[in-house]
Amino acid sequence: MQLEYFHMIDRIVDLKVDEKTIVVEAQVPKESTVFEGHFPGYPLMPGVLLIESMAQASGFLLLGVLKFERMPILAVVKEAKVRGSVFPGDLMTLEASVAHEGSGYAMTEAKIRVGGKLRANSTLTFTLIPFPNSDMRGYMDAVAKRVGFPQQAVSP
Repeated sequence: MQLEYFHMIDRIVDLKVDEKTIVVEAQVPKESTVFEGHFPGYPLMPGVLLIESMAQASGFLLLGVLKFERMPILAVVKEAKVRGSVFPGDLMTLEASVAHEGSGYAMTEAKIRVGGKLRANSTLTFTLIPFPNSDMRGYMDAVAKRVGFPQQAVSP
């Protein structure tokens, strides 16, 4: 995980396009400037970054379901719940599944677990847009390669 670059996902563990599910991992860094202010003497992962992590896991799932033909943009966060703290050094396992896809939108259900214990969950809605330009598409291809996105999921 590279907080300063908003790269919240380290690797894709399992992507099942046909079942519309994904499992990813993210190792929270032991040190980051984020933790200097959140909170001094008691560092913990901000809830908004937990939501962003769920959104990125869901985004990779949707990229696979959509075969990289459209780009998911986070539009709505519904009923996000932080159920426990996530600390520097924790290994987060994120799971997401598609609840609905159609009419230019998609909804996912996402969860974060640490050590098997539920720490956060949310229902997320995405707008699905064409890639705005070749630079953005190239960037997303590079990020997908970095996290181990299965290339067979990109091919039609």
